[in-house]
Amino acid sequence: MDSIRISTAQNIDIDYEIAGLGERIAARCIDLAGFAVLAVITLIVMGAARMGMSGIAAMIIFFIFLAIFIFYDLVCEITMDGQTFGKKVLKIKVISIDGTQPTFGQYIFRWLFRMIDFGFPFGWGVVALVSVAITKNHQRLGDLLAKTTLIKTKPRTELANVAFSFNLPEEYEPLFKEVLHLNDRDIELIHEVLTSYYQTGNPDLIYAMAAKTKAHTLVNIPAGMNELQFLETVLKDYNHLTANMGV
Repeated sequence: MDSIRISTAQNIDIDYEIAGLGERIAARCIDLAGFAVLAVITLIVMGAARMGMSGIAAMIIFFIFLAIFIFYDLVCEITMDGQTFGKKVLKIKVISIDGTQPTFGQYIFRWLFRMIDFGFPFGWGVVALVSVAITKNHQRLGDLLAKTTLIKTKPRTELANVAFSFNLPEEYEPLFKEVLHLNDRDIELIHEVLTSYYQTGNPDLIYAMAAKTKAHTLVNIPAGMNELQFLETVLKDYNHLTANMGV
């Protein structure tokens, strides 16, 4: 699977899978389905306006619908962290190739080249289909020029299976009660780092995550325990403590 490395808010590098052609098409279809419903509503309202002898009102309604259709992707991606409603459902988002959040200019580039990529007036054009299928990072023309792509935002493992999947004995005694300073997202990130380490064997991930976790919880790793064991213990302690609190 093609992936891209992104630095999280905690300055930990995590590899995310790049969204494929299927996810992009499905997200586009969801967005277009929404527009189909909106178009029907618009036609009904326009018809009612005409019956009321208000042709100007009907034209205004039409141009409002047209503006929403034209600027939908641009406005959504800027205001919804790189997602439209279709992308949100498919759990994919726009990201820069270097792993950073896209700039306003990059969103503009993607939007300006939609006409070439998708064709007129709806759907996916041949240019976009071919480009996404053959490029390394599954980019359409607008992505290539803007230096962006789409990634899957869904974690490799659902949080419910991350933080609460340990079969700990009833007599388990947590070593680090300070883990309660962490939240579910912190625990999910630790699990992501451990998963990446098991797959790649890169110890830098473990050292960086352990340092961040120690700084956040204000604990020290006991003698005889390494950074990997520390992170694994943090997950177990968090699971035990939050489970007993009814979280």
